[in-house]
Amino acid sequence: MALSLNKLPWYAQLGVFLAMAVAGVGIFYYYYEMPAREEIAKQEKQLKTLRADLDKARATAKKLPEFQAQVDNLEHRLSTLRAVLPEEKDAADLLRRLQTVAMQSNLVIMGFKPAPTITRQVHAEWPINLELEGNYHNLAAFFDRLGKFTRIVNVSGLEVKGKDKAQPNVSISAKCVATTYVLLDKAAIEAAKEKASAKGAKPAPKPAAPAKKVA
Repeated sequence: MALSLNKLPWYAQLGVFLAMAVAGVGIFYYYYEMPAREEIAKQEKQLKTLRADLDKARATAKKLPEFQAQVDNLEHRLSTLRAVLPEEKDAADLLRRLQTVAMQSNLVIMGFKPAPTITRQVHAEWPINLELEGNYHNLAAFFDRLGKFTRIVNVSGLEVKGKDKAQPNVSISAKCVATTYVLLDKAAIEAAKEKASAKGAKPAPKPAAPAKKVA
């Protein structure tokens, strides 16, 4: 090979060496530099993604006190809501409360009959039929005290009748429906939704009867 190159003119030899150099550079670029560049680009992309995630994490960390304050506020609101809308109904406890308010108002509870609850989306309405005896002033005081209850109690269907034989502090009898509310738990809410969906579903139409052939 050396002898054959020596026989070539100098410019031909130079051309051969240049061709070999270009081929070597091309081989190096294709097999070594290109994969290295692709790997560097891949690493740079991953680094960019990691930096973006790190920036997001830092931004979230800065907002942690704000999030904690929001959580504390929501928990406070939830505890307040539970006081207004208890998660469970307790007839005995409510009767004791109503009896206390009635005694403070100089009324006598003659009847206390809880009715079936009415389920809504997130709460249930719990109506209670009440029968009371006293006078007009005491009845107004009773309703005023009910309005100041922590627990919500709405009064409806009020019927007032005068006594045929009035006695001291007992001149009327009254009937009303005191409705209080119960906060449903998640299971109860899901059950109510399924029940509502079942009620809303319409039965599939019956297939039409085959037409009779006319002779």
